[in-house]
Amino acid sequence: MDFQNSTLPFGTLVTAMVTPFTEDGEVDFDATAYLANKLVEDGCDGLVVSGTTGETSTLEDSEKEDLFRVVAQTVGGRAKVIAGTGTNHTSHSVEMARRAERAGVDGQLVVTPYYNKPTQAGVIAHFDAVTAATDLPVMVYDIPGRAGIALSTSTIFRLAENPRILALKDAKGDFAGITRVLANTTLDVYAGDDGLTLPWMVAGAVGVVSVSAHVATAQFRALVDAAAAGDFATARRIHFELDPVVRAVMTHIPGTVSTKQILAMQKVIPTATVRLPLVAPDAVEMETILTDLAEAGMDFSRTEA
Repeated sequence: MDFQNSTLPFGTLVTAMVTPFTEDGEVDFDATAYLANKLVEDGCDGLVVSGTTGETSTLEDSEKEDLFRVVAQTVGGRAKVIAGTGTNHTSHSVEMARRAERAGVDGQLVVTPYYNKPTQAGVIAHFDAVTAATDLPVMVYDIPGRAGIALSTSTIFRLAENPRILALKDAKGDFAGITRVLANTTLDVYAGDDGLTLPWMVAGAVGVVSVSAHVATAQFRALVDAAAAGDFATARRIHFELDPVVRAVMTHIPGTVSTKQILAMQKVIPTATVRLPLVAPDAVEMETILTDLAEAGMDFSRTEA
């Protein structure tokens, strides 16, 4: 299946995949392959494996490498497989980049180092080290809400000079800042917030790295394609239709947890199991999610998760 702009290094509709687990918390590689294939069949031209939504913080390095390999073998050639390799430990990130390259992925998503709050000079040195370790193209992930620091616009300009850094996933919500990046670099910019896909694409972003696309893939595909074609009336209509879906997935509990619950209700994955410190939603949280989904025309009132 060929999608518009699928020749881009990272695709246009990129889903940040959950990692399916068995009931006892082991990685379910068969369910992972099934989910990856379904997402691509339904419209994704890129998948992030072992990102935040994939519970990368609680995956062992060997599990990550196996996940990279399984997804690459399942959808390679039909969608871009992007390994979540970034950590706040530079040498560890370098090791994960090398493992990802061995596993046959197409690129890597490297998050700004989190928790230890390096200076902008330290961030640049970190990315320089990771990108030098392999030939894989890199998408930089700017998410100050999780990392504790933001990339300054001047730092993004500097990173854009690195020949292996080709894209930016922006989860900062700074429209003026992203406008400067779009106007002054050749980076492929992706919305890192599902609800900002349309305004970011109006300004020139090429697509979205989405969590909600797990459960509404075809609608996100249509939104991205309409925006890319300049059909903003259609894109705006779909944007409004997707609002309750995005609310259900992203605003009440961690997106990983809500996504797994919904995918289990849709019978896409066999369990909604997450690893601690994530936990299943309580009854009130689940009812709120179901109410939002019902507003979007997705009624699971008679479905057991």
